[in-house]
Amino acid sequence: MSSNAPVIAAVDGSEHSLVALQWARGAALRHGAELLIAHVLPDHAQLYAGRRASLHDARQPDEFADPVADWVRGVLGNGPALPEGVRYEALEGSVPEALRVTGSGALMLVMGSRGRGGFASLLLGSSSRAVASTAPCPVVVVPHAERNAAASASEESAGRVVLGLHAAETPDDVLSFAFEEAAVRGTTVQVVSAYAVPPAPALVIDRPFEVIPPEGLADEGDGVPAEREMLRSQTERLAPLRTRYPDVPVEQAAVPGDAAGRLVDASRSAALVVVGRHHPRRTAMSLQIGSVAHAVLHHAHGPVAIVPTLKDDV
Repeated sequence: MSSNAPVIAAVDGSEHSLVALQWARGAALRHGAELLIAHVLPDHAQLYAGRRASLHDARQPDEFADPVADWVRGVLGNGPALPEGVRYEALEGSVPEALRVTGSGALMLVMGSRGRGGFASLLLGSSSRAVASTAPCPVVVVPHAERNAAASASEESAGRVVLGLHAAETPDDVLSFAFEEAAVRGTTVQVVSAYAVPPAPALVIDRPFEVIPPEGLADEGDGVPAEREMLRSQTERLAPLRTRYPDVPVEQAAVPGDAAGRLVDASRSAALVVVGRHHPRRTAMSLQIGSVAHAVLHHAHGPVAIVPTLKDDV
């Protein structure tokens, strides 16, 4: 990824995209990156531009009025500090395709979970789902107000970057993104993995997942064997990241069965949940989003980063 890669905020003038714009502004400041604000023009504006170009009617205005551009100026002009570089681009084409093209080489693309036309009952809009499934860069989906849970310092993952990890198969790009986000935030990475063998029922009922530091794995202890093996696999997989990011604290958690459910729970107080986009056993070129990413996107209570597999070598 280029060091001058921008953070892209996809906006449409809705309250949902306002939340995404503010989140992207903060991300650009943290990373010292340019903020690119992208608006895919509505169909009627694109039709106007095409009609004017084909008719060459000089009496018509050069551009169709773009109220979203005025909205962006008003929001940023009255808001907090801005990154050094801020650009606005009006794009043409379908939303997924236009954002896919402009997202090439971006640090990340940030958008709301629903757009202006979304039904209130929808947890995730069709455009957000399509972009998260196809963009060539990490996509951060920021939930609308009804889903965004307030952080609580008493909760297990408050303020942390939570990483959903399949120890054997999650691509390195996903881990790197999570650790970099934790580094620029000055916070902890909490790593959550699931194992297939369930513990005894008495250990499952009303029992939150265990957070174990690496030193806690030195002896055999009395933990569930599958849990301890998963934690050891995590430790091996995380070793290069610990070396690269020595100042980032790491917490490890192994849970029985359902990784998506635990990640959704953790999202209530996490600064960001990071998951890989594709099912580990599918190829990098697959357009079908993985089951864990799909579930977390639809049900998370806070921002979720969907990180694509950039190399088909996993």
